[in-house]
Parts: sequence; C-alpha cells; structure tokens
Amino acid sequence: MPRHVRGFDVEQALAHLQRRDRRLAGWIRRVGPLEVPPGWRRPFDPVDALARAILFQQLSGKAASTIVGRVEAAIGSARPHADTLGRIDDAGLRACGVSGNKALALRDLARREQAGEIPSTRQMAWMHHDAIVEALVPIRGIGRWTVEMMLMFRLGRPDILPVDDLGIRKGAQRVDGGAAMPTPRELLARGERWGPYRTWASLYLWRIADFAEAGGVKTNRSQD
Repeated sequence: MPRHVRGFDVEQALAHLQRRDRRLAGWIRRVGPLEVPPGWRRPFDPVDALARAILFQQLSGKAASTIVGRVEAAIGSARPHADTLGRIDDAGLRACGVSGNKALALRDLARREQAGEIPSTRQMAWMHHDAIVEALVPIRGIGRWTVEMMLMFRLGRPDILPVDDLGIRKGAQRVDGGAAMPTPRELLARGERWGPYRTWASLYLWRIADFAEAGGVKTNRSQD
C-alpha cells in the first residue's frame, strides 16, 4: 500500500470529471470553481476530531461549540483525549451539557485510544480508506458517514462518495433531472464514472444542491 498524502491535484480531478460526465460538467461550469478544503493543511489529531464529531452530533453549530468550550474548560485542555477526559466524571460531563449517550461514546473513544485501537495520522497515511472506516466505526457514536467526512475534509482522500448523505443525493438528482433522489445503491453505481475523484464530485454535488435550494449559499459540512 503506497503512502497517502493529505489532499490531491484538484485541477486533475476537475478535468477528469468534466471529461467523464457531460451532465456534471455543465453544472460545474454553472457553479464555478471550488475552494480546496482548508482542513487539508491544518494539523490533524484523529482522537480530537472524533471527540468533536461526537459532541457535535444532532446539535446546531452554536450549541455544540458552547458545549465543547465547557468541556475544554472542565478538562483544562483543548484536546479531548483519554488522559484529559479522565479529569472529569460523567456528572461533570452532564453539567457541561453532554448527554448520557455522548458521555458513553466519549468513554468508549478514550478506552479504545488507551488500548491502541485508534490509528494515528501517521498510521492512517499507509491505510486504504476502507481500512480506516473499518477501524473507526466500532467506536460508539461513530458511523461510516462521520469517518467519510474526516476522510474528505481532513485527510483529503480523493475517492470518497458518501452515498447515504442527503445533500449528495439531492445534488445527483439535480444533475440528472430525476423525479426522485437516487438510492444509495443507485448513487454508488452512478458514481463509478467519477472515480478515482469521487471526493471532488461529492463536493460539487453538495454545492449543486445548495445552488438549487439555497440560492448558492454554501452549507457548512462536518469537519469543514
């Protein structure tokens, strides 16, 4: 397995998509160029990212940020890890606004980190994206979609297509002019022509969905 760098050649990805899919190419011209996700260049800590993903689940960005700030103050660190989370008990987490299920998820994350079950960024660089998904989805509160967002927005893997994402499916429906959104299975088959740059196609599908429904106003995504 070759070493994976964070990010990829977006101009090459764009040319590939425009060459392989005329319908998508038309929308790409309409939407215009995309910005490279800034997370590709930022320092990345998988445990910290997973802890924040857990805390942000099912909350607005403002509410989640408030809770994260309280947790950071309670543990005396901006990095929720096994050692720092050990500084606060479950009652303390609840006082910060963390639900019981999320507290259990954070404890499971910390336990797995201590057991060496969470790959480091260095280890992930040598892992296929499917292997990263397989390693992380056993964590309580972490599903495939959460890992896919990390792969796209933080690790910059080029060939990720989150087929269960509603925005992705809406964008694909808009591209093809369908009466209904494609099912995940249909989207998986539809996306074969976009490989090996399905991540860049996904970013465009989100923007196409925004363009159609929100007048082009960009919707922020997890880990964006």
